Amino acid sequence: MLNRIWLFFFVASAMAVIWQLFHGKYAVLSVMTNALFESAQLAATICLGLVGVLSFWMGMMRLGEMGGMTAAIARVTEPMLSKLMPEVPKGHQAYGSVTMNLTANFLGLDNAATPLGLKAMADLQLLNPKPHIATNAQIVFLVLNTSSITLVPVSVFLYRAQQGAAMPADIFLPILLATSASTLAGVISVVIAQRLPIFRGLTLVYIGLLMAFIGASIAYLATRSIDTLGTISNVLGNGILLTLIFAFVMVAAWRKVAIYDEFVEGAKQGFTQAIALIPYLIAMLMAIALLRSSGVLELMLSGLASMVSLLGMDTRFIDAMPTALMKPLSGSGSRAMMLETMQQHGVDSFAGRLSAIFQGSTETTFYVLAVYFGAVGIRNGRHALTCGLIADAAGIMAAIMVCYWFYG
Repeated sequence: MLNRIWLFFFVASAMAVIWQLFHGKYAVLSVMTNALFESAQLAATICLGLVGVLSFWMGMMRLGEMGGMTAAIARVTEPMLSKLMPEVPKGHQAYGSVTMNLTANFLGLDNAATPLGLKAMADLQLLNPKPHIATNAQIVFLVLNTSSITLVPVSVFLYRAQQGAAMPADIFLPILLATSASTLAGVISVVIAQRLPIFRGLTLVYIGLLMAFIGASIAYLATRSIDTLGTISNVLGNGILLTLIFAFVMVAAWRKVAIYDEFVEGAKQGFTQAIALIPYLIAMLMAIALLRSSGVLELMLSGLASMVSLLGMDTRFIDAMPTALMKPLSGSGSRAMMLETMQQHGVDSFAGRLSAIFQGSTETTFYVLAVYFGAVGIRNGRHALTCGLIADAAGIMAAIMVCYWFYG
């Protein structure tokens, strides 16, 4: 799958370049060349930036495992996760690391989510009989990451505040509705692809409780101001994070674990893993850079605008689509597109709000796929990318519909 995707990026970029050269836009050649070298440098920068934080979290996770804390956490979520990952044995350490990653994502703790995700993928790889091919459990985990809900997307609120929005947090509900649709579509696509019998018995009770909790959280947080939301996010997220860190150390020490020695051993694994990511990230970021710099996205937007106009539909959403199309490819690229849309059309315009909803409700699917699968050497992701893109598409369509509902 990854080989075909990589080839598609190159072919699409080459066709776009030929089109631009045919129309006399020769500057695209230098733009693409610069983009290639910048992507290689970016890949190294990202991985080196991960060295410290990944080493730290791998060391902490080793203490959590040795002290039994991750096993205790896993017991809470294992009944539900085991329905999505039936091939993972009962009591396996992967349940704990998967739970911690999903919790970090839910709380918007980006610095913790990626290292914990890499640890979870490595734990799931221990059960992989064909190391270069993704297992069903690894695909479920990746799709949950590419579509996972962030309870309070504070970063998007802050960008809107910086651009002078009258009420920066007024897109809170639209974002949660759109990202919920993305997650639901991603889970359903995986359930269908893997024929998982989850919609029955006790599983429905867990799903109902989860939806009730999310609904209650939305109802409460929707009444709070941006300052209050920021405080809640900061206290809840960092409070849980620090509690876990202290608990891992204290419980491990109480159980007579050599905490310093074990932390160092775990940190060594994190260092090695961060460096090993560089080739995979270079390959994916280079292909994405070609796609961006060749003008493929502009051509896609022009075609979409023409089609919408021919159908006689409202075209206001087209102005925000650069953010939607960029988000699966690049987080920094989609952020730049969002800010550009806000500056051009106004932060409180329809397009400005929609671009912010796109930014907060979908994930960088190709980046997540390259990092998580690359970390364990998986080359065949099977239906992971398809399910992830289905989740992205659902999030984009839901964002558009919700934006028309709230601001149309």
